[in-house]
Amino acid sequence: MTARRRLRRPALAIAALAIGTAGALVLAGCSTGGAAADGGGVSIVATTTQVGDFTRELVGDEAKVTQLLGPGQSAHGFDPSAAQLAAIANADALVVNGAGLEGWVDDAVAASGFDGILIDASTGIELFGTHDHDHGDESDDEHADHDHEAEADHDGHDHSGGNPHIWTDPELAEQMVGNIADGLTEVPGLDAATIDANASAYTAKLDALDEWIEQNVSQVPVADRLLVTNHDAFTYFVEAYDLTFVGSVIPSFDDNAEPSAAEIDELVKKIRETGVEAVFSEGSISPKAAETIATEAGVAVYSGENALYGDALGAEGTDGATYLGSQEHNVRLILESWGVVPTELPAVLQK
Repeated sequence: MTARRRLRRPALAIAALAIGTAGALVLAGCSTGGAAADGGGVSIVATTTQVGDFTRELVGDEAKVTQLLGPGQSAHGFDPSAAQLAAIANADALVVNGAGLEGWVDDAVAASGFDGILIDASTGIELFGTHDHDHGDESDDEHADHDHEAEADHDGHDHSGGNPHIWTDPELAEQMVGNIADGLTEVPGLDAATIDANASAYTAKLDALDEWIEQNVSQVPVADRLLVTNHDAFTYFVEAYDLTFVGSVIPSFDDNAEPSAAEIDELVKKIRETGVEAVFSEGSISPKAAETIATEAGVAVYSGENALYGDALGAEGTDGATYLGSQEHNVRLILESWGVVPTELPAVLQK
């Protein structure tokens, strides 16, 4: 394991398993208008596909989970429907990614009259800015110190201007799961012991995923771990595994932005200069610009079924239907672009 793992693992393990602590942002401790109060069982609303998947893993059959965003749907420009606002109004808990991803959520809470428990999965996670993604030349110790100090200085709530795609690092996904688990134990009608057991089991899978990715990425020299994606959604993955982020088709972590002609020319130039072998599209974004840039640069493009899962998970039956599946899919394709055949998945991750 790298120094980064040794420094951060204990804190994240505690966050994932210490049920009942104040890790999640919880507002209005009890719901008076939710489904539990009406005798209809516990009702939870989750915003994104990722936090929806985490929440379902934690509650099992203990509650009904309504997910606002569908497969392949980005949260950046989302606008909840009247029916979705009604679901929020009747929910005992609302689980959000946080970190500024759901810019519409405050208005949705106000419009719906939601008075249940709000769980922010990003609590305590230090956010990077849009340009904090080229760390391939750092040593492991410098890398670890950067992460450790950033976490120590973070107050857990100031997310303005940061990159919200925290789930792309499995270690941060563990912290998200821990935050969600903490919040769910405050929801009347949910069994804390069940959530605790489910959190422990799922965290073990995230640990195994992290180890598998690190083992396979380490087969590639740091200087050759180059990545070009559709938009700046993989900052935390890049940081976790010492990749060099050469650039993105959309030069922003908001997938609604548009690249200028000059920015496209600059990215093509970087691809040629650095020796990047592929441009990766993402499942929730049109691949046209990525395909154009790849053609101009004379490199491969990964799109369609071979696109990465970035802002959203995939539909049922696809590789990206779950968070674990999406990460395995992404890593296999990135390794393929580097000419590496991945090792067998750990037993705990095999279907």
